[in-house]
Amino acid sequence: MDSGLAGKVVVVTGASGGIGSAIARGFAAEGARLVLHCHSNGAAGDALRTELAGGPAGDPLVVRADLTREPEVQRLFGTAMKRFGRVDVLVANAGAWESRDIPLHQMTLQQWRWTFDRVLTTSFLCLREFLCIVEMQKHGNAVLIASTAGVFGEAGHADYASAKSAMAYGLTRTLKNEIARLAPHTADYCGGRVNCVCPGWTVVPRTAGKLGDPKIVQKVTATMALPQLARPEDIANATVYLASDKLARHVTGQTMVVAGGMEGRWLWRPEEVDPAIA
Repeated sequence: MDSGLAGKVVVVTGASGGIGSAIARGFAAEGARLVLHCHSNGAAGDALRTELAGGPAGDPLVVRADLTREPEVQRLFGTAMKRFGRVDVLVANAGAWESRDIPLHQMTLQQWRWTFDRVLTTSFLCLREFLCIVEMQKHGNAVLIASTAGVFGEAGHADYASAKSAMAYGLTRTLKNEIARLAPHTADYCGGRVNCVCPGWTVVPRTAGKLGDPKIVQKVTATMALPQLARPEDIANATVYLASDKLARHVTGQTMVVAGGMEGRWLWRPEEVDPAIA
């Protein structure tokens, strides 16, 4: 099915990560022109650019930036505008997650602020720059990548769950009203849209340590109607759909959970799940 994304300019933050790189590949397959943001992992960003080079939309642009710093966010979008003259889609995927389980009563203020800066502040700064562009060009949509931690909570990760919940609900549902004013619906344009994807447990390098333990795999998949871990491509497919004005023209302000029907309770006893095929 034609997504209508060919030739569109898409900024993907955190594109060097497992989910981010899959999202970039998904848009590349649709013929989009890509701006790939990376921070500390410049080598992975360069490798992804090499992988995607030579496509019908031309070579991706890779920009390294610390998205917690205003000037660097401004530079990211300024570089994109200088290269392409517009930005049609922002995928706010960059974030951070403390892998250790630290209950709130043991959490430092430094960790709380560190996580909020890298999850919520980075999203705010990128969305602010993007919406200024949307106001100018009267066109554009954004997809925020949050987490099921923001839907169901996650013990030991109150900082991450709180920041992702703010993205999934307060931010998404506020901005869907604001962007519709900046990029109004017309006879031949659906209007500006903002949506959110909440991945569940996904097989990426960041979670490899935990998901290498069969008992943890059994525990997390026991809450799912489809007891299997997500792959990055599952998240990418949902993101591409929501970014498409053709496929999702009447979808805005929505939080899509991509987690196999996860609930905040066990749907399977751990011994009923085979971790070898999860």
